[in-house]
Amino acid sequence: MRGYTPQRCAVPNDTKDRLKQFERRAGVRFRKREHLVVALSHRSYANEGNRSRPNNERLEFLGDSVLGLVVAEYLYARYPDNPEGDLARIKSYVVSEDSLAEVARRIGLNDAVLLGRGEQSSGGRDKKAILSDALEAVIGAYYLDRGFSAVRRLVRRLLAPQVDSVEENAHRRDYKSLLQHLVQRRFHSYPRYSVDRKSGPDHARTYWVSVEVDGTKYGPQAGRSKKDAERMAARDAYDSLSES
Repeated sequence: MRGYTPQRCAVPNDTKDRLKQFERRAGVRFRKREHLVVALSHRSYANEGNRSRPNNERLEFLGDSVLGLVVAEYLYARYPDNPEGDLARIKSYVVSEDSLAEVARRIGLNDAVLLGRGEQSSGGRDKKAILSDALEAVIGAYYLDRGFSAVRRLVRRLLAPQVDSVEENAHRRDYKSLLQHLVQRRFHSYPRYSVDRKSGPDHARTYWVSVEVDGTKYGPQAGRSKKDAERMAARDAYDSLSES
């Protein structure tokens, strides 16, 4: 990023090979290696050696915003007919801690992150919070190092499989079954689904479905099929009833 000078952070000799391996697996190449070192430096690592050494928390803050923008832009273009609520639900999964930790493991970030001895001995390399935060920091660092166009390509490449898993319903819990069990247990009845309306041409139809539970209506929620819409309405009802 023009006008930005990275914090000086020496690259430890014993980590240089690890950083190179990470760059290969992630498909990135940093112009300034300091950016990557800071992005991978967990607070425990920075505090252990030299308290003036930067950690990755500021880059995590930046990367979170960059990630959110790129994913929102990608979903907006990929699903031109989906309502805002649908896009928000997909985005919430794609940028979730579970999703980002999965991506981090896939690109070997768990092997590259720099941890203090205590954090490492307590299994820090497998902690989802550490991995997801480090991935956001890497995204922030790559934005500073290469600019928005490059980080957009990186995020799209890394997160596209997560979006695909949403499309294939691989990430979803069976909310219809969960709702049915909850309603039977609490109200001794069954949820009733109804199609409120349909919109769009036959090849791109959107269904709006509500579900009634004990006289209360939840929804409507949208889906590209009646089954998807029912699932989303069930999730809405289940989440509301679980909180009450």
